[in-house]
Amino acid sequence: MPVSVLVVDDSPIARKMLIKALPPDWDIEITQAANGIEALAAYRAGRVDVMFLDLTMPDMDGYQVLETLRKEDLNCLVIVVSADVQEKAQERVLAMGAIAFIRKPITAEGLRDVLKQYGIVV
Repeated sequence: MPVSVLVVDDSPIARKMLIKALPPDWDIEITQAANGIEALAAYRAGRVDVMFLDLTMPDMDGYQVLETLRKEDLNCLVIVVSADVQEKAQERVLAMGAIAFIRKPITAEGLRDVLKQYGIVV
């Protein structure tokens, strides 16, 4: 059964780069969202196993998505992918339930390392 992946970023280019960095042998179904509102709608509409979440987006940012996921006890693995490299931002998202923080620009090797670390891919 494929892993359901939701890629959330307001930049279509950033979403495309992240999708290209995903392991080619990973059996996945990909859904995309341009902001937090779309992300939560996509999550609620179906099964999401792994969410790649940007922090800075219009309408509803990544912090608000994490807060909503926590309040509603929605379950999926959230990996934050952001250019905000401040240590406080990283600490905050991990405290809010994200399993990892990946800095932009993302690399295929860096992404695979994180996915392996959490047993998401082998």
